[in-house]
Amino acid sequence: MTRGFISRALHLTGCLTLLTATALFGQVSVKGRATFKGTPPKLKPIAMDADPVCAGKHPGPTAPETVALKADGSIKNVFVYVTAGLEGKTFPAPAAPVVLDQDGCTYKPHVFGIMPNQSLKIVNSDATTHNVHALAEVNEEFNVGQQKGQPPVMRKFPKAEATIPLVCNQHPWMRAVAHVVTNPFFAVTDADGNYELKGLPPGKYTIVAIHERFGTSTQQVTVAAGKPAAADFSFGAAQAFAPGPFTVLPAVMLP
Repeated sequence: MTRGFISRALHLTGCLTLLTATALFGQVSVKGRATFKGTPPKLKPIAMDADPVCAGKHPGPTAPETVALKADGSIKNVFVYVTAGLEGKTFPAPAAPVVLDQDGCTYKPHVFGIMPNQSLKIVNSDATTHNVHALAEVNEEFNVGQQKGQPPVMRKFPKAEATIPLVCNQHPWMRAVAHVVTNPFFAVTDADGNYELKGLPPGKYTIVAIHERFGTSTQQVTVAAGKPAAADFSFGAAQAFAPGPFTVLPAVMLP
């Protein structure tokens, strides 16, 4: 009995040691920051007076999320993901949905990643009518509405596609951007421009950063076992472009 107990304990200890070593020296993170150099474009504050519900949640001027910059050049809402280096590997879609909330007459989150066939759960936290119009090209376009108190709307994007603009036909200032990617190694920069791609195995990767107004920036990164890597992205005024006009259909309401 004692020998069996000791044997099992040693086996368990070995397994834990292996798991710890894998965590420490196997999969690692890529961290970095996105910054803007130059004179940023000037954006007008959003006027929400057309809908009293929207105006009531924003007593002061509301800045568009299209360009969210700090004084030091940090860029929020840059989508960062791995585009090469994972060939031959497949990743199942997470069971948990990505939640897109219509709150304060804005989409939350403004930029998000989602995998093919992962559920997108659309909710309305406002006491007004909204709709989500996904202007997809590779995937099927959809245009669905939600009145206050209606249950969530569930949708999926079966194919990879970066990027998909999401707009509201009821409130033209509302905009979000979805990126449908085939691997889970993606992130969105925070208010300080920082991001982290967690759990990458050792290897060489191409990492692309996308900003809806400033275009793309690319880095080549080598990830070594046990050594977190870094990749910073820089955007400039010369890259900036005005989004093209959207063909917006009338709002479609769900029964």
